[in-house]
Amino acid sequence: MKLRKQVTVCGAAIFCVAVFSLYLMLDRVQHDPTRHQNGGNFPRSQISVLQNRIEQLEQLLEENHEIISHIKDSVLELTANAEGPPAMLPYYTVNGSWVVPPEPRPSFFSVSPQDCQFALGGRGQKPELQMLTVSEELPFDNVDGGVWRQGFDISYDPHDWDAEDLQVFVVPHSHNDPGWIKTFDKYYTEQTQHILNSMVSKLQEDPRRRFLWAEVSFFAKWWDNISAQKRAAVRRLVGNGQLEIATGGWVMPDEANSHYFALIDQLIEGHQWLERNLGATPRSGWAVDPFGYSSTMPYLLRRANLTSMLIQRVHYAIKKHFAATHSLEFMWRQTWDSDSSTDIFCHMMPFYSYDVPHTCGPDPKICCQFDFKRLPGGRINCPWKVPPRAITEANVAERAALLLDQYRKKSRLFRSNVLLVPLGDDFRYDKPQEWDAQFFNYQRLFDFFNSRPNLHVQAQFGTLSDYFDALYKRTGVEPGARPPGFPVLSGDFFSYADREDHYWTGYYTSRPFYKSLDRVLEAHLRGAEVLYSLAAAHARHSGLAGRYPLSDFTLLTEARRTLGLFQHHDAIAGTAKEAVVVDYGVRLLRSLVNLKQVIIHAAHYLVLGDKETYHFDPEAPFLQDDTRLSHDALPERTVIQLDSSPRFVVLFNPLEQERFSMVSLLVNSPRVRVLSEEGQPLAVQISAHWSSATEVVPDVYQVSVPVRLPALGLGVLQLQLGLDGHRTLPSSVRVYLHGRQLSVSRHEAFPLRVIDSGSSDFALSNRYMQVWFSGLTGLLKSIRRVDEEQEQQVDMEFLVYGTRTSKDKSGAYLFLPDGEAKPYVPKEPPVLHVTEGPFFSEVVAYYEHVHQVVRLYNLPGVEGLSLDISSLVDIRDYVNKELALRIHTDIDSQGIFFTDLNGFQVQPRRYLKKLPLQANFYPMPVMAYIQDAHKRLTLHTAQALGVSSLKDGQLEVILDRRLMQDDNRGLGQGLKDNKRTCNRFRLLLERRTVGSEPDFFSKLAAMFRGLIFHSSRSGNREVQDSHSTSYPSLLSHLTSMYLNTEALALPVARTQLPGPGLRSFHPLASSLPCDFHLLNLRTLQAEEDTLPSAEMALILHRKGFDCGLEAKNLGFNCTTSQGKVALGSLFHGLDVVFLQPTSLTLLYPLASPSNSTDVYLEPMEIATFRLRLG
Repeated sequence: MKLRKQVTVCGAAIFCVAVFSLYLMLDRVQHDPTRHQNGGNFPRSQISVLQNRIEQLEQLLEENHEIISHIKDSVLELTANAEGPPAMLPYYTVNGSWVVPPEPRPSFFSVSPQDCQFALGGRGQKPELQMLTVSEELPFDNVDGGVWRQGFDISYDPHDWDAEDLQVFVVPHSHNDPGWIKTFDKYYTEQTQHILNSMVSKLQEDPRRRFLWAEVSFFAKWWDNISAQKRAAVRRLVGNGQLEIATGGWVMPDEANSHYFALIDQLIEGHQWLERNLGATPRSGWAVDPFGYSSTMPYLLRRANLTSMLIQRVHYAIKKHFAATHSLEFMWRQTWDSDSSTDIFCHMMPFYSYDVPHTCGPDPKICCQFDFKRLPGGRINCPWKVPPRAITEANVAERAALLLDQYRKKSRLFRSNVLLVPLGDDFRYDKPQEWDAQFFNYQRLFDFFNSRPNLHVQAQFGTLSDYFDALYKRTGVEPGARPPGFPVLSGDFFSYADREDHYWTGYYTSRPFYKSLDRVLEAHLRGAEVLYSLAAAHARHSGLAGRYPLSDFTLLTEARRTLGLFQHHDAIAGTAKEAVVVDYGVRLLRSLVNLKQVIIHAAHYLVLGDKETYHFDPEAPFLQDDTRLSHDALPERTVIQLDSSPRFVVLFNPLEQERFSMVSLLVNSPRVRVLSEEGQPLAVQISAHWSSATEVVPDVYQVSVPVRLPALGLGVLQLQLGLDGHRTLPSSVRVYLHGRQLSVSRHEAFPLRVIDSGSSDFALSNRYMQVWFSGLTGLLKSIRRVDEEQEQQVDMEFLVYGTRTSKDKSGAYLFLPDGEAKPYVPKEPPVLHVTEGPFFSEVVAYYEHVHQVVRLYNLPGVEGLSLDISSLVDIRDYVNKELALRIHTDIDSQGIFFTDLNGFQVQPRRYLKKLPLQANFYPMPVMAYIQDAHKRLTLHTAQALGVSSLKDGQLEVILDRRLMQDDNRGLGQGLKDNKRTCNRFRLLLERRTVGSEPDFFSKLAAMFRGLIFHSSRSGNREVQDSHSTSYPSLLSHLTSMYLNTEALALPVARTQLPGPGLRSFHPLASSLPCDFHLLNLRTLQAEEDTLPSAEMALILHRKGFDCGLEAKNLGFNCTTSQGKVALGSLFHGLDVVFLQPTSLTLLYPLASPSNSTDVYLEPMEIATFRLRLG
């Protein structure tokens, strides 16, 4: 014990000396007067001297970091091996609060200084088009533009093409929604299979014909139902370029609400299917129907080796501006990218829609006459009252001239003389007659154009890649390279309006129950993938693969495809018909149940001390989990029945970091003892289980125990019947009735105080903060950190938005409020429950439409540093109302707030007063924050919802919406199928070191910022100056992970005898750097059949993070390593036998398999490796 103390003190002293000497060195560099002469304009000789000094400094920093790391490792090793006293018990202080003694085991937070450099901003030039700036500068007026109502008149000189012919590619396509008005299966049966069957025969009739397809989900279902002969014909059509599969994802995903794990997963599923069955590798992206576009998607497509992409649904004012400035085609670059490695060529369609009337040119009345499905006598016609005419010898000259005029006008909006003309719409080409009408009539027009050189036009059918290839050839660049003079753009295309003030911002929240279920399925899929891959690898390694249910792979495949299907832009968006929503829900639940099975089977195998005793019995599962009675029900937790024999619980931590978390279990007795795996008794908090504001559930109790779980691993707890007065610590409860005459259940095991009236504010506290609540509303009022005197206002309120009284009202897509939100006024004041205990305290406010729980964990590290908030929402009696939660603070946010894109990156937003209220809402898949020089407040979310900051210091989120009418976008229904929905959040208040007394990291940051900005100063403002990038802190990233990746508690089934001992499972031999996220460990399919191969896809993401926020001890050993990871020593008990870096979706090897297992990632990068463990 004495040795341990001495080593710790000695280590700490060396650590301090090293840091202090580094600090002085930095101080000297920063105050070097030579740095400031000439305002930073150094002569060349001084620049080279400065560069040498920087290199020396970097070397010193690196050496110091390594020394400190070694010291820490030594201290940790000694403390881990030293015999320490048993963990001290929580105790109750005189002032009425619980104190949990610190853990005997120390942990470190150590960030390499070089890793702080990234968030300081780029060395690269500012892109010409920064979408935040474009939105700030555009007037967003809606001037009538004539035939192109949202644009302007386009003129041209017929001689414009004398030097170079206009080259036209007409691209036949059919947009097939995998569920919208009909279910996926119904669409397939009634329409899609006929489209694809006709495609095979009709394309073979003429080699000049082309067709574009996007949704692999439909294509795979069709493939399973066609003959070998037809399959061979399809392969030929793909091989000769007549049929192109664009993007190649399982679906065309929604880009607002989807999480990047699911976006990547559906892309891999589609690409792997295409490679296996067609030998096809997609080259171009095609996204005509998502309602706004995220900059995450171009990044993912580029990393999957696609070179070009197309988008359509962009705000009409932005389209007009880009058309006027010839910016409709651009290189889309990520905001952090300094060397154009993320660039992808993007084409934005200029007009209102992707249908035929809006694709040949600016005048829909004329373009509609060239949609030959609308020939007289058919089921659809032209709304402009001028029908198409079949092309004949007699009229071809006149019809060709009319069409060419549109082509030429459209061409004037672009920089090249190559023109793209899509020819299709939703579920088109489902009858042979339509194929004939379109292909025969257009071929006559093309023959006419091409036989008359004086017209200077060459026209043909083409695929999307045919168009892009011709454009690259004309502009003289390699495919995917930037053509000369084309602009570079960064940013995203939210929020979308298609006309007037009709902003598509409602779907960011529509049907939040299923948005939440989507993320539950996603977390289970990732957990199941990782555990299955590890269990299968260990079983092979031990020669027990024959006993392990490798057939679970088919359940994994089905779940991948279900999650993929739900990323469709009418599924997770909440914009499908009610019967279709039910179909999605049933699929989601079925896959969730299957994934629980996969996790249980893998956990069973991995947790057994003696693997030889493993026996797989599908009829008698070894472990249990919570259940859902139906697709639209909230989960019900298993109650563990305690009796004379001990019960065991297996705990799964799906995070790639060790975690110290609270695990809550339901048991049937308050007399419960909890033991660790080694049989040591643990302190627990026991609470009553409430079914309502006043009723407790009889014979059900919640036992909450803090546990430390291994990264990606399994822990074991033992529960016994019996009382340990020192360790089984009851919660105390106060119930505030606010004058309501209600009787409250009591239980002798728990202290309960009923307060009939009284409304004074009260506080809860833990080791980090004191949190004040309103005694009247039960809602949050302020937070005071224990090391600060001043409180931070964090005032919560519920609000209600109505909808307009005019003909255009809010619906599934649109948010059209009737003005500002009004305060939520409950019929009766809320009943409040205030629970206090050693490990957590919470306030529950029971309102008529929402039960809000704010919980404070009294634990060190990530759990204790933020507030856990859940809102159980039920607005089934609302009529045309939307419920919102607003947070008021005194943060001086200056009209700027930040929202994430797909959980992958953060996009700064600016509140624009010139736009209507609904235009200022944005998607929030995982977080939103506001900040000033001293504070940052982050709202983390476990489900995608719409968010805004309508005034300085505010954040507000729409929780649910119930709307009685359609909003005229084709759905034909309102939103009336609301469910009881649990929205879960974490609220994190952080101190920013920017502008305050400089500490070690901010001093370092300031120095790097000075060096970078002085050495790259040019005529442009830097990217950083325009707030184009922002990053969460490491604590914020981990808080989000804790919220979205909960530890799973799996009780061992009662029927199972524990038999041979259960042992915790530690899969990682060394920890990953804490800026790395193991996105997936996905077992790959074998070449034949549906069996798994021994190979897996390891997908890593290195997160960008901001060191300008106060560094906190996170409760585990958090270190960063400048992007280096030694994979060879990562997995405990398994060797890396094969490792090959590949493109994102594994279609392209990026290097030969190497003997070296060390890998390196730049910040923000996602990398995929083909991996075999043995």
